[in-house]
Amino acid sequence: MDILGISINHKTASIALRETLHLSVDEIKEFIPILKENVFSEGFILSTCNRTEIFGIPKHDNVTYKSIQNCLLKFKHVEGLSSEHFLNYFSCSAVKHILEVASSIDSLIVGDGQIHGQVKDAFHLSNELDFSNTIFHKLYETSVRVGKRSISETLIGQGAVTVSFAAIKVLEKIFSSFESKSALVIGAGETGALATVHLKEKGIGKLSIANRTLSKAESLAKKVGGSVIDFNLLSNSLEEFDIIVSATSSDNYIIEYEEVKLMMKKRKGALACIMDIAVPRDVNPKVAKLDGMFYNDIDSLNVIVNENLQKRKREIPEVNKIIMEEMTTFFKWSNTLDVVPTIKDFRDFFEEIRLDEIGKIRHKVHDYEFEKVDNMTKRIIGRILHYPTKNLKRLSETGTDYETAKKYSDIVRELFNLDKRNNGKE
Repeated sequence: MDILGISINHKTASIALRETLHLSVDEIKEFIPILKENVFSEGFILSTCNRTEIFGIPKHDNVTYKSIQNCLLKFKHVEGLSSEHFLNYFSCSAVKHILEVASSIDSLIVGDGQIHGQVKDAFHLSNELDFSNTIFHKLYETSVRVGKRSISETLIGQGAVTVSFAAIKVLEKIFSSFESKSALVIGAGETGALATVHLKEKGIGKLSIANRTLSKAESLAKKVGGSVIDFNLLSNSLEEFDIIVSATSSDNYIIEYEEVKLMMKKRKGALACIMDIAVPRDVNPKVAKLDGMFYNDIDSLNVIVNENLQKRKREIPEVNKIIMEEMTTFFKWSNTLDVVPTIKDFRDFFEEIRLDEIGKIRHKVHDYEFEKVDNMTKRIIGRILHYPTKNLKRLSETGTDYETAKKYSDIVRELFNLDKRNNGKE
């Protein structure tokens, strides 16, 4: 199968280069018609923060990896990229790579829960733009099945593998429920925003955000239905919160030991948690000594993250088994693509002869006699064609005998003049 593809990803290029080459949905919609005209008859494009990949069926024999790269770089005009930044795939390796991506074992973070949906979106967009046909429809179905099986049949997606989520998982062990709890997230950058979303998803009762830039705090608070706390007045309201997650880029502590000591005194014995996921730390680690205070910093949370990542990596062999099973099924199907038309044409050829011959007696016998002849000739043709049909299918579905099946298919077409009949020359 002549699937050809290129990939630039976290293994081959810096984040700066990957960001420069990233294709938005609008850009993909503009780029696909160019590919359809010059490079591929069908295919798809996947572009995320960690990868940009283009795969398809070449329109002619002159299409090479370089053709795809040149087409992409002519469209995107990115400086500093060379062939070394691209991985190239063909046939089996192309299908295997696409399934590895869909299963998340090729992700920067193994078991990344987002990639499955991103792959589905890429195929849907391809279909929407009439860039997907028989082969890529089937490849889409196979990719979705691999993604689902990887999640349901292995532990590849289990365990917290980001510091933000690890912090939430620790909090879940301390509090049986978040519904009656209040949380403050300090910092509205990527890490803080992720922690905010996780808390919202876990059903936190009250959620507030503090950030040096007020507009960023307000924007994040609006997204999650939270409120804003004045960053400069943090120490005045710490006691109001059961959970404090801090993720700023400050060079110094923004919460000191004495402030937390006073906070705990005002809480009158009600326990509280501080998750300091900043580098360097935002909170003086001495607060861990205070009664009723559960404190974790980036180091203790990274231990959890690394343990979970190792657990996920140990699942890779199981995911690979799923990929190989689905690849076998996919290629068995694809191997029949050349043979199935021959089988259909072969059977149609005999059916035309049968219909022609029984048509000659149609008005010479009674209806019930004609029906008997009709059924009898159908059975005769069925028995004659049974083994040729069965053996062609069997040979084509067995990868090692594919060339034999193709040879037999070509012989059948030649012996019975099937191509000339289809072209109206007989």
